[in-house]
Amino acid sequence: MDAITANHAALARVARRFESQALGALLKPVFGEAPKGLLSAGAAEEQWRPMLVEHYAQAWSNKGGVGIADAVYRELLRAQSAAQGLQPGETA
Repeated sequence: MDAITANHAALARVARRFESQALGALLKPVFGEAPKGLLSAGAAEEQWRPMLVEHYAQAWSNKGGVGIADAVYRELLRAQSAAQGLQPGETA
């Protein structure tokens, strides 16, 4: 793997992590408003719910997400090219 490919892979991972965090922030209120059932609303659920939301968000992002990662990835590439003084689409 050459340096450019490794750099693009690293940027893609960062973009997916960002999307995962964004999805987690969107899902958190949904899980907070979930109806309380017979086996829920205990102290254990309160402790584990954030981890469950995080896992759902990561899984959703890893399966393709909702497009946030793609937009972030393109913006990271654009910003990196601009910082290097390159035109969009050029490589160093």
